[in-house]
Amino acid sequence: MEFLSSPELWVAFATLLLLEVVLGIDNVVFISILAGRLPEHQQARARTIGLSLALITRLLLLASLSWVIGLTAPLFTVLGQEISGRDLILLLGGLFLLGKATYEIHEHLEGAEHGRSARATSSFAAVIAQILVLDIVFSLDSVITAVGMVDQLFIMVAAVVVAMVIMLVSAGAVSRFVNTHPTVKMLALSFLLLIGASLIAEGFDQHIPKGYVYGPIAFSIFVEFLNLRVRARQQRSAAQPVHLHPTYVKSSETKSSGTENSGTKNSETENSTPSGG
Repeated sequence: MEFLSSPELWVAFATLLLLEVVLGIDNVVFISILAGRLPEHQQARARTIGLSLALITRLLLLASLSWVIGLTAPLFTVLGQEISGRDLILLLGGLFLLGKATYEIHEHLEGAEHGRSARATSSFAAVIAQILVLDIVFSLDSVITAVGMVDQLFIMVAAVVVAMVIMLVSAGAVSRFVNTHPTVKMLALSFLLLIGASLIAEGFDQHIPKGYVYGPIAFSIFVEFLNLRVRARQQRSAAQPVHLHPTYVKSSETKSSGTENSGTKNSETENSTPSGG
């Protein structure tokens, strides 16, 4: 009842929900790209399993907050830099994301079509395994962010569950949009490179504000949206047949009739002029 009557808790819930949705977009995009390598009848199942695993991972991490907080304790030191369990997970996850995004870009631009289609028919388990690895990395980042924003566990759980439901509902549309437009897929893979680099920086305790990462992403999405609108308008214009304007025909007819009339008048004038004796 306190949650229903407290504006502060509602504001905290709305803020955390928005942040969870934003942090979950990259997860949805990566799952959509990985699921796109599967046969069409398996893609929806892979997306559902991947996002369900992400939800379970987040809830398990929230249920073991003391363990999550303990991950920030230093494990060892490298070149004067203390490395904790959280740092190690972020470093490995960032490296995996960089490598996987680079591999996907290479496959889409220079990979052989027959080789890619042959792998896609037998890689369901591999795709789910890769999704699970990324779910752990993104979930850890998401949960640590939630712990830093809100103190109440039930608000964290509610925000995570609602955000995951939103992602489950929108995953199909996001996947179709990404796979339909090659430029959007390349842009999404570039985003994953950026996010992977930011995770590595976070692993070395070099905090990068989320706005510095998601701001350029939002601007790039806006520019690509304008490009898609322009291309769609150009395609519609090219598909329309050319129509002749009747005004030009009327104008030419008037001009020709005027020429004929002037010719008639000239001939009448010549006929009416008396011949000199």
